[in-house]
Amino acid sequence: MNTILLFTCLFIFLAMGMPVAIGLGLSSLLTIFFFSQDSLASMSIKLFETSEHYTLLAIPFFVLAGNLMSTGGVARRMVNFAIAAVGHMRGGLAIASILACMLFAAVSGSSPATVVAIGSIVIAGMMKNGYTKEFAAGVICNAGTLGILIPPSIVMVVYAAVTEVSVGRLFMAGVVPGILLGLMLMAAVWWRAGKLQLTPPAKAPLREVLSKFRESMWGLALLGIIMGGIYGGVFTPTEAAAVAAVYALFVAVFIYRDLGFKDLPEVFLESSKTTVMLMFIVANALLFAHVLTTERIPQTIAESILGMGMTPWMFLIVVNVMLLVAGAFMEPTGVILILAPILFPIATQLGIDPIHLGVIMVVNMEIGMVTPPVGLNLFVTAGVTKMTLMQVTRAALPWLSVLMVFLIIITYIPAITLALPNAIFGP
Repeated sequence: MNTILLFTCLFIFLAMGMPVAIGLGLSSLLTIFFFSQDSLASMSIKLFETSEHYTLLAIPFFVLAGNLMSTGGVARRMVNFAIAAVGHMRGGLAIASILACMLFAAVSGSSPATVVAIGSIVIAGMMKNGYTKEFAAGVICNAGTLGILIPPSIVMVVYAAVTEVSVGRLFMAGVVPGILLGLMLMAAVWWRAGKLQLTPPAKAPLREVLSKFRESMWGLALLGIIMGGIYGGVFTPTEAAAVAAVYALFVAVFIYRDLGFKDLPEVFLESSKTTVMLMFIVANALLFAHVLTTERIPQTIAESILGMGMTPWMFLIVVNVMLLVAGAFMEPTGVILILAPILFPIATQLGIDPIHLGVIMVVNMEIGMVTPPVGLNLFVTAGVTKMTLMQVTRAALPWLSVLMVFLIIITYIPAITLALPNAIFGP
């Protein structure tokens, strides 16, 4: 009965349009009030304790670093380097846009931020060079999803906090899949551009490529600092996030000088708003997870699935369908926080690596970013291009097939995800 009440209340609240965080918290409290032995006083303590999770400290720092990089001209320099490097290829400007999204994803950790930072620069340039607005919007909307797959990723931090897996291992697991998806999108652009019969720009001389690389080097160095520091044992992922924020501030204000001291209060305010929103969702979702664990709901579901004789590959089909549906109606953090505590113990009992499961969930959330009705990247792209939501959706759907094929590959070839973390940390 408690399981039915918990999920019924949650679905009713979400269907009513209630914010995810409030729906999670309120359904948890109602279940505790009517069926659990826990007191409401202990739940208030639990609500604050969840916010003190050490891993979650990485979120505000990564958010701040991403905002500083977005506002501080780093994205523009990355775009210039990408165009100089690959702009001469067939479909070169679109391919350069994907490369720029990959580079910016490696310093931002956010898909919407990647779409805004790169899209606001490249979409107008692509249209001037003969690309249709729909083509440009579709490419950027889908390539922007790399922001939560290529580390550092805020969504990965949330998954690690819920399941207590290694953030560093999870970050490393996203590197090869992120590069693979970027290359698949580039290949799709190259093939599609052949039908458009566009004339690419002249190949940039090596001197110009090196010059543009030097200009963007300060931003790109952030990835080396984060990943090198974590895997070199210099600092933890949470400490790496703090270092990233300080470094981004230094680069934006003192190196590139695109931000003045008068601009910083607005950047800090926007970062605070995003952090408060995320942390409020996280706190209520972890309270929801606590109720799940206390009432042994994941264990009961796991026993039922194992009793049905479901194999790992069959379970992963169910996981993908469930996540694709949930991702279409909720933002990624909420989906991860609700479903990870349920799916994690089942996957563990079936012998599925929790790191592999984490990457599968992140890829599903990428697809959710470009799936109506609540795909965040669709709304952001519509804002950047001044297109309607329906126009952006139609533009993004052809490229969505690439992400679906990629999801199948990642789901059933775990070596792509696990090879790098296993090589560094051991199996």
